[in-house]
Amino acid sequence: MSAGELDPRVRMRRADRAKDEAWIRAYLHAATWGYLGVVVEDGHPYVHPNLFVFDEERHCIWVHGYRAGRLRSGVDASPKVVFSAAGMGRLLPGATALEFSVEYASVVVYGTARVADDADEATHGLRKLMEKYAPHLRYGEDYPGIPAQELERTAVYRLDIEAWSGKQKEASAEFPGAYTLPEPPVPFPGRAG
Repeated sequence: MSAGELDPRVRMRRADRAKDEAWIRAYLHAATWGYLGVVVEDGHPYVHPNLFVFDEERHCIWVHGYRAGRLRSGVDASPKVVFSAAGMGRLLPGATALEFSVEYASVVVYGTARVADDADEATHGLRKLMEKYAPHLRYGEDYPGIPAQELERTAVYRLDIEAWSGKQKEASAEFPGAYTLPEPPVPFPGRAG
């Protein structure tokens, strides 16, 4: 590709909703949940929902999972992956079903994933995850270092980013009839109310 040419994986039909790299970086830092898509050994797609962290310094995304399973077999079989994080805003009613819409924001990332087999690299990825999801806890103070036996039980995946895109649709605050859906109740056994 020549300089200035857009990677075909991230071309958008609605270029008016495209966001720049600063927005994409900010969104990846703020998003709480993501989906890593792989193709497993039998050729079928598999999407793995998970916590994640965007490592800006290394220009990668870290996720973790079990050492064996569909995610691992997919990454081992074909390391080319896709990752997405998205959020929904208000629903925007229209006069017809075709005009009905929704506010949204999303990022799609294409890249190459691999298991971080080096203990230092895997520890770095897990520490980045802890810093994002438990920023009030300090490594080595509030929780111990990550022992080797824990690294043996989990797989830390590094997704090296090759191309990305971000898009957003946002309506004015006064959009007539705009509304939000309540969060669906998620049953967690043992949790009251």
